[in-house]
Amino acid sequence: MKPATLQAELDVRLGGRYRGLGGRYRISFIRDDGEYFEAGGHYREVVPNELLVFTWAWHSTPERESLVTISLKPDGAGTLMVFHHAQFFDETARDNHERGWSSFLDKLDAFVA
Repeated sequence: MKPATLQAELDVRLGGRYRGLGGRYRISFIRDDGEYFEAGGHYREVVPNELLVFTWAWHSTPERESLVTISLKPDGAGTLMVFHHAQFFDETARDNHERGWSSFLDKLDAFVA
């Protein structure tokens, strides 16, 4: 299924307008089957062109916060992106996120190729 983004609000900086908690983000989308999703969190580390660390929680389960780390490194004529999502509530959450991120990253890879 191909998600359609409805809205994305991002303040990708630490100490942004959110009183020192780090910038926040919120995204929402509806899958082709009509199911609505909303997730958000705040940025813990922001190093331009190198590192982005942020919390991740679904709106429906805000107590189940996990952590996403994305690092970028020069790699020949391109860039190597290392994506790590950790601190899941349980194995089912981990497996579901793995499927979702894999689908998204496959589409990103095709887009930038």
